Order: sequence, then C-alpha cells, then structure tokens
Amino acid sequence: MLMAALLMAAFAQGTQAQDLSGQRSEKQDVHMIPGKKLDHHGLIVSPTPHLLNVDAANRLDLQKGVKVIDKKGKFADDVKFLTANAKGIRLTIDFGEKLAAKAGVKPVSGAYSLKADAKGIQIVGYDERGAFYGLQTLRQIVNSEMAKGQMPYTTCNDYPDLPNRGVVEGFYGEPWSHQVRLSLIDYYGKNKMNTYLYGPKDDPYHSCPNWRLPYPEKEAKNISELVQACRRNRVDFVWAIHPGQDIKWNEEDYQNLVHKLDLMYDLGVRSFAIFFDDISGEGANPVKQSELLNRLAKEFVKAKGDVTPLVMCPTDYTRLWANPKPTGSLAIFGNTLDPSINVFWTGDVVCSDLTRETLDWVNSRIKRPAYYWWNFPVTDYARHIIMQGPTYGLQTDLTNKDLCGFVSNPMEHGEASKLALYGVADYAWNIANYNPLDNWERGLVDLTPEAHDAYRTFAMHSCDTETGYRRIESWETKSFRIDNFTDAEFNALQKEFEKVKNAPAQMEANCKNALLMKELRPWLTEFGKLGNRGLKTMQLIKEYKAGNDQAFWDGYVNNRMSKEDVAAYEKHKSGTMVLQPFYEQSMDDMASGFFKKLTGKVPAFYKGIGTYATLRTTQSKAMFDNDSTTYYTSGNGQNTGDWIGADLGCVRSVSEVRILQGRNSVDDVDYFDNTVLEYSLDKKEWKALTGELKKQYIINWKTDSPVEARYIRIKKLKSDKRNWAAVRTFEVNPTTPDRLSFTVEAKDMQAAMYGFDENPCTSFTNEGTLTFGVEKGVTGYTFLQKVAPGSSVVCRQLNAKGKVLATTSINQSFCKIELVKKAAKVQLDGSAEIFEIIPEK
Repeated sequence: MLMAALLMAAFAQGTQAQDLSGQRSEKQDVHMIPGKKLDHHGLIVSPTPHLLNVDAANRLDLQKGVKVIDKKGKFADDVKFLTANAKGIRLTIDFGEKLAAKAGVKPVSGAYSLKADAKGIQIVGYDERGAFYGLQTLRQIVNSEMAKGQMPYTTCNDYPDLPNRGVVEGFYGEPWSHQVRLSLIDYYGKNKMNTYLYGPKDDPYHSCPNWRLPYPEKEAKNISELVQACRRNRVDFVWAIHPGQDIKWNEEDYQNLVHKLDLMYDLGVRSFAIFFDDISGEGANPVKQSELLNRLAKEFVKAKGDVTPLVMCPTDYTRLWANPKPTGSLAIFGNTLDPSINVFWTGDVVCSDLTRETLDWVNSRIKRPAYYWWNFPVTDYARHIIMQGPTYGLQTDLTNKDLCGFVSNPMEHGEASKLALYGVADYAWNIANYNPLDNWERGLVDLTPEAHDAYRTFAMHSCDTETGYRRIESWETKSFRIDNFTDAEFNALQKEFEKVKNAPAQMEANCKNALLMKELRPWLTEFGKLGNRGLKTMQLIKEYKAGNDQAFWDGYVNNRMSKEDVAAYEKHKSGTMVLQPFYEQSMDDMASGFFKKLTGKVPAFYKGIGTYATLRTTQSKAMFDNDSTTYYTSGNGQNTGDWIGADLGCVRSVSEVRILQGRNSVDDVDYFDNTVLEYSLDKKEWKALTGELKKQYIINWKTDSPVEARYIRIKKLKSDKRNWAAVRTFEVNPTTPDRLSFTVEAKDMQAAMYGFDENPCTSFTNEGTLTFGVEKGVTGYTFLQKVAPGSSVVCRQLNAKGKVLATTSINQSFCKIELVKKAAKVQLDGSAEIFEIIPEK
C-alpha cells in the first residue's frame, strides 16, 4: 500500500495532458532495402523455413491423389488442396509433445517436421498449430513451379522464432470490411501468423463512447464469424478494448469492463487486450492501469481457465515521450504488473525501426520482453499514400528473449496491406534469415501471380510516405535534371514511364484479386496519368533542347497539371520520391530556362530551403503556389534553431515579405510560436529584419529601404513547442499594382499580377478584358499563354486617348506582337490562361 501511495504521488506530480497532435516525430532518414533477390529454382516456401532440404531427383507422384491419415481428426478442411484417393500416396498428419520429441521437433508451439520419401509424406507437429503449419508448407511445395504435380523428396524441420506473430487492426480511419477481414484471416493462416488483434480506433464499441455497451446483433454476429475463421486458421482472435479516455477508477466501471469482456467471451473470444494508448487525463494513470490489469488477470483470465494472458498497450508506448525515470509509467509496470501480461511498444518514435537498442531500453523498465507494435504499413497519418514497398527496418539478430511478439499495424486498405504482411510473417518466423528485398519480390508473385510484373512497377513507385516514416522508393529508376543527362539515362527513364503508363491497364486485365483491385484502383488511375505526364515531359525536353520555341511552349502548357489534376493526385499519390519530382522539376527548370532565354533575367521562381529534409523536395513548392489553402509541412518535430526559408535565385532588393504560418491562422498548432525574420547574401551570415515574433501566424514585413538578399528565412527561437511546422504562403516582393511602373486594368487585379511577376510558372485565367500600359522604350511583347484550340484572343493597341491603332487575333499560345507607333496601351479580350507578358526593348 505504501508503494502504491508513493507511485500515485509520483504520477500526480509528473503527469500532464498529452499534446496528442504533436505525437509524430519520425525520422526523415531514407534507407536502402537490405538483402538481394535470390533464385529459388521454382520452389518458394514462406515464411522461410529454418531447415529445408529438397531432393528434386526423387519424387512422389501426387497426380493420382493421396490417402490422408489424419491421426487426430483435425485437418479434414486443411487438405483440400490435394486430391483424395484411398490408393494414393500416404499422407500422415499427427501432433503431440512426445511424438514431436521423437521426430526431433523443437518444443515450441507451431513447430513441425515434414518428411517426404518412398514411404509417403509424414507431418508431425508439436501441437495442432504446428501440424497445420506443416500442411501450409506442403501446400506451397505441391503448388510450386518445381513440383508440377510431383512431390520432391523433402526434409523440413521448422519452428517460429517468436511466440506471437501477426496483425493489430489498430489504425485510425475506416475499419476493414467484414469481407476483407475474413480474407486477411485466411492470409494469416497460410503465412503461419497466429495473432489477430481486433482494435480499430473508429469502432465505437471498442472505444469511447460505447465500450461499456454490447455490440448490436449484426456486429456481434460478424465478430463471432471472425472468431470461427481464426480458429480454422489456427489464429488467436484477440479482442481489444480501449476504455481509458473516460474510464472511472471505481467498482462500477470495473464491473462494466468485466461485463463487456464476458459478452465477448460468449461470442467465442478467448484472448483479450486492454489499450490505454492515445489518451490523456486520469485514464493515463499507470498505477490505476496496473491495478486494473492485475485484478482482471486474477478474476477474469485465471478464473475462466481457457483465456490466454492479457496484452496491454501503455499510454507511454514510445520512447518519444515516455518518462525514463523510476517514477515513470514503464517502470511502474515493471515493478507492479503481473508478469504474465505482455506490454506493447512502438519503438523510439511512433513509427520506427525495430532495433535492439529500443528493446533494451524498454525491457529494462518493464522487466519482460516487449511486444513490438510496428506502425507499418499504416498510413493513417498519410492517407494519400498506399504503401506497397518492401518490409524492412527490422534488426535480424533478435530473439524471443528480446521481444515476445511482433505485430504489424496495417493500412485501412486491408488487401493492399498483404504485401507488407508477407514480410511481417517471414521476419517473425525466421528472424536471422530474413531477406527484405527477396521477400518483396516473392510477395508480389504470391499476391498477384498473373500480373506481378505490372504490380511490381506500381509497387516500386508506391513506397514513400513523403513525411514521417520515410521509405525508399523507385530505387531502380534514375532521374536527372535537364542540363545533365546521357542518352542512356534518357532512354531508360522514358522506358520506365512507358511501363508506368501501361501498368494500370495490365492490372485491370490480369489481376484476379477483385478486393485488391478495388483498393488500388484510385491510385492506379493517377499512376497511369503520371506515366503520361512523364512521357510528355521527355518529349518536351527534346523540343526545349532543340530550341523549338513554339512546339516547346505548346507542349509545356498542355502538360501542366490543372487544379483538378493536382487535387486528384494529392488524394492518391505515387511516385513521390523520383517520378513526380522529375516531372515537376523538369517543367519548372524548362519554364525558368525559357524565360531567361527570352529576357536575359533570372525568373522570380523561388525554392524552399531550411533545416527540414522535406524542404529539399517538391513539397516546399506549396509555399510559393499563390494558394493559401495549401501548405508545406515539415513532417518532423520542430526544435530551437530550425528554420524555413526561400532561395530567391539571385541577389535581389527585398522590400516586402509576407508569410502565413500554420495550416490556418486561428488555432493550428504547427507553427513557430517564437520566431524571427532574417536575410542573408551567402546563407552563412544572417541579419534580422524583425525582433522576436511571438505567436504570430501572419508575418508582414515592409520597408522603404530595401535590403540586398539572396535568402530569406524564419528561424525558430527558444520555445517548448515540438509540433511540426507548416507554412501556407512565403512571398518575397509580391507583385502588386503599386510596384509596377505601368498601369493595369483587370476584373481581378490580384490575379492579373501573375502575368507580370516575372515567374513563368504562375498564371491566371483572363476572362473579359485585360489592359496594361506601355512603358517607354518597349517595342513589342511576347505572350506566354494557353489559348484553347479553336479559340483566339483579340489584341488591340490603343493610343493615349483610347483610339484603336491596330488589332491582332492571337490563336497561338506562344506569340510575339510588335507595337505600332504611338501605342500607349495594349488590350487583350478573350479567354486565355496567361503565364507571362514579356516586354521587348
């Protein structure tokens, strides 16, 4: 009691409401995939067995069928991949500890031996689950390219490295459909995974507000069906409850919890988990949590007799914010929690690699091997991405003394998560021999054997999250900038864009997995468009290099993404690391180079710079797109000294800077709440333009005494904020009517400024009449615009009194107009997207 009182006091002094909006601080490092593709000679068994010897020269002919001798009568539904024949090859299936010991089978659940020789086929499992796994190995061998109806003589002695292996449905977003869950459970069984934790965050009967209430009849029936499906696949269905947000630490709520668990027990559930993740307040009290769990272990688990030990997810489930001291919650669990209860851990941050270091850190506190909850391939923090890359980032010298289990938290797209789960199953079964790259190559064929080449193309370019837990993508594709490439590099990239363009149609025609196609289809649609954009960009590079101005500009404006195109792509992105950046950078580089060729000036096209890795990507363009509804986000937690800035392309006289921080200017948390505006000529020596700016989403700086600068930035000064940082708008010397040396008349003056901002990558759509004055010494104009096919723009030259001196009909996007004498104004009538109006002198 004294210990409990002391721990309670420590908790009361040390706890505070968690800022859950700032949880994600994943590293931005992007690592290559370990391993290499192997030649399996037509025989693939997954997960990788610990011992498998095959004598392909000697075979059993299975074409006439097998005589199944099921000693325990447990596997009638598991041998349907074979043809039954009372006179066929003998297949004996049995299990038991003594039998397993005699056969040299390791004494762990799931272990088995498989032997095929002249006497027939014998499978011996340590337990029923082991014999079932032996059948899964037999199925893979029989169906392999090597076998072709004949079973090679085989010796296999196999076992799992970890006792708990599988999946936690623990993501935010739309829970899986019943159909997808059933499909996944079959997948778990075939790949020797034994755990399915049911804990979708948006199931109201799992969490608040209805965790105390019974499931409605339909949902209860579905859960019962899931339990039965798990039993067929020898998978533990672990039902999780998430009561911490509003639990009351009293007898009434304890009985509410037990009653709910009893209801689930009546539906067939025999394994349970209690989640206290992502909560704040009194529910996060580790002392109360431990007391509750210990009481449940005694009065529910042990009292029932057939319920497996509890699993719990602590509030401090990551090192990112866990209290490392002896008074911290993890140490409290280590000192007070029933040793039978397993404790989840996500690693150093929410989404992170599995390393010995993070396990040593947590295990020394919880005093048991942690249960690793791997937040991959989950995308609830990047829902525009569908993760199809290899399963890697897992240390391969760990054992069950380091962790008691390993589960993946997948995407809300269950079928599309199978490719990653293929790797999860392989790793957790045979850690030391895990080969991530080879596993991915095998998984593609396993999931879509009839369309794996097209699927491979899509999957290879659909790996990166852009932010948070970064993953390598497009690792076989080399892109380039338009001023530095070889013919071989050009041809290789063009060929890849051809494959990208064709992959969606090939998947539609050949992929037989309807559930997978339903999930992938929105991304495949945008993927095909990306292939088209890329191919057009390759052609544009040729026109640009050849100096074909008209052909280049026509191609350029027709290859730009419309707002609708951008919106569609932003919802279902792929190719974010190489392909789309190549398209965007090439288009920007060519437009900028074209402008400089026409004017001799460096365009006012600014680029993002700063301490965040994402600033070096095309994501930073959101700061300069003249759209305050879009924003750049750092994808990483902010620290004192971090900064976000703009490279102006050359030294300029800067007299005005406008910056909009945050995703909004009202209550967003992702911004520098203590910052300073600075400028520099060399990015080394910085000088302040302002003093400290505290809690300012909107930064406006203007002077009548311009400074010479190449770089402008906002730098984070000392503050406790650790959220991400976001910037909607970063304007330097914004083009306004008062900055121009001539008059402009337009219906939308703010939009019309994009036609005179010396940035060919910005534009506005002119509807009606645009009139602008002629500066002294100007002899003509070059119009960079987009005129719709079959339409035209009327260009009138006016004198000072408004009299029309000349009229020209413009039906081309790239056009030059010579001024007549006494022309004082130019007037454009008609609909066109205008990029830049360039004066000729």
